[in-house]
Amino acid sequence: MLVTTGPGRGPGFPHRFMQDWFDLLPSSAVIRDFLNSPSTWSQAGIILAGLLLAVFVGGWLQRRLQALAQPGAMEGVGRTAVRTGALGLIPLLLWLWLLAFIEILRRHGDETGLLHPAMILAGAAAVIRMGVFALRHTFNPGGVLKAWEGVLTVTIWTLVALHILGWLPFVEDMLGDYAVYFGQVRISLYTAASFLFSVALFLLAALGIAGALGNRIRRSRVLDDSMKIALSKLIKFVLLVLAVLIAMVTAGIDITALTLFGGALGVGLGFGLQRVVANFVSGFILAFEGSVRPGDVVSYGNTYGTVKALHTRHVVIRTRDGLDIIVPNENLLTSDITNWSYEGDRRIRLRLPVQISYDDDPEQALARLEALAHAHDLVLQDPAPAALVTSFGDSGVNLELLAWVGDPEDSGNVRSDLLQRVWKDFREAGITMPFPQREVYLKESPGSAGATSPAAGTSGSRAESARGQTRAAKAKPQD
Repeated sequence: MLVTTGPGRGPGFPHRFMQDWFDLLPSSAVIRDFLNSPSTWSQAGIILAGLLLAVFVGGWLQRRLQALAQPGAMEGVGRTAVRTGALGLIPLLLWLWLLAFIEILRRHGDETGLLHPAMILAGAAAVIRMGVFALRHTFNPGGVLKAWEGVLTVTIWTLVALHILGWLPFVEDMLGDYAVYFGQVRISLYTAASFLFSVALFLLAALGIAGALGNRIRRSRVLDDSMKIALSKLIKFVLLVLAVLIAMVTAGIDITALTLFGGALGVGLGFGLQRVVANFVSGFILAFEGSVRPGDVVSYGNTYGTVKALHTRHVVIRTRDGLDIIVPNENLLTSDITNWSYEGDRRIRLRLPVQISYDDDPEQALARLEALAHAHDLVLQDPAPAALVTSFGDSGVNLELLAWVGDPEDSGNVRSDLLQRVWKDFREAGITMPFPQREVYLKESPGSAGATSPAAGTSGSRAESARGQTRAAKAKPQD
């Protein structure tokens, strides 16, 4: 690594940097004459008075316009135009103030050397502030531009100010003198600054284009939901990569010299970030093949819910309890999942086991079960509900009601409602729903005297039972 310097500069970096800035300033005599001129102070007073007036009046007008452009009171392009104009009010008022005084001073033959660049800078600030805000709402790239809107505005205005003042070529030369070497690659301060600014602009353009194409894809009636998501994410990824590469070329960075760095980065991704890459690739596979789509009802392990979103790294599943479960894409791709609404068919069949006693008529119970299912609003009539005898159990005859519902999200409510109706209907019809019962007999052991048979025992004959005899023996007094 080597830091290069320009010819004739000092040995220390801070000293050289400050010396370059001092070289940019006029001579001391010019500065003294400028400060001693009455015209200079009068123009500075005009600029200060205009700035205070613009802040006071512009702030008052901004509050009025923001109240007028509240959501609900104004929508669409009109609301965006009002908000855009409100943001540029303060520099715009200052520009008008300076423009008016420039014309007044010119008619009286006075100097305007300080007011003219100040007016241009104020107008540039108004245009840039409103332009960045309008650009954000036009491309709608999400919260990225909103978070960096102020930084981007200041950066663009600074570059414009340096160009207006004539300092931009000098700054470029000065920043280009200081550089570091990575092998054969030379990266100067100007290259780094140019790269950062270029990548910001190209990323902004990429996000805007990706957002516009994504909206176009989402409105398509030919593609299904999973294909729309996959194409949107693929386009966004490709555009972001191209934006970074174009920014590097624009900044003058030799891409071919970064081959070794790219190989090392690939090895690092292979070992340290293999799970991240696996989830990334799995996300595209899930989206392209369409096995899981937003709105599908899925079961994954003990998780049952609706797929709310497909992201590059994970899938969000909303459970019935209102919890958002974040599942990595790789887990869904390599594990068994149940999609209750695959290929758009959201119908599922419910199985409701019911048991009646052997004293009841199975045909009557089957007819009542089918009638209850037909009468339910959420049960589909095609396929029609059906009731079957499945087996003969220890306690009764096992029946099963089969009913189809149109949405798996309603299955729990339909199941509970049908079971309640079956319970109430069977009680009114006198159909018994048995429960397990056992009869236990105590068999007489060989050689035991006074033992009673099971038929001779009654519920009240406690002393005749084996347990009663044991207690009686314990209570008998000793001789």
